[in-house]
Amino acid sequence: MTRGSVPSDLPNLLTLSRIAAIPVLAALMLARIPAADLAACALFTVAAVTDWLDGKLARARGITSDLGRMLDPIADKLLVGATLMLLAGLGRLSDLGVLAAVVIMLREITVSGLREYLAGLAVGLPVTALAKWKTGVQMIALGMLVAGDGTARLFGLGVLPVSLIGEALLLLAAALTLVTGWDYLAAGLRHVRRDAPAAGRRRPAAE
Repeated sequence: MTRGSVPSDLPNLLTLSRIAAIPVLAALMLARIPAADLAACALFTVAAVTDWLDGKLARARGITSDLGRMLDPIADKLLVGATLMLLAGLGRLSDLGVLAAVVIMLREITVSGLREYLAGLAVGLPVTALAKWKTGVQMIALGMLVAGDGTARLFGLGVLPVSLIGEALLLLAAALTLVTGWDYLAAGLRHVRRDAPAAGRRRPAAE
């Protein structure tokens, strides 16, 4: 089978598995019982690991494809967005936590728009090291929030403030989101300014 023609290679299947995990994750969290929260945390953790694994495998095996490049950011944003909405809808975030979730979602939408615009200019928007740290902190935070304090009690660790730690990490992720989001926005604006004179020269004399 030709490389990248059909999602039959392992990296693309791992990416698709993140999307397939979302309805299962939602069903588990909506059950509102500690055992289901534990299963949801395990599922979310596996899905988060595939985010790292699919890219590593694709690069190692030399099977990167247009399909994979399209699906990977979509799967990531769907997983994070769905999890944030579930946490907010189930009342498992404080007001500050909800604000952090809004910041994260707005950043993801902004960066997606920037990538789409720059793609039209044949310009890539590379992922920075700080953005990778942001993603790592964000995934750990979401995993802990999905688990919740009820999961800790299942293991006799009821004194461990899992939700509080998770929300603190979510606030940290939101702060990193603002920094990395601004970096990406500044990079995009630089290309806008570079392209503006050329666009002006191409504009018809009468409009």
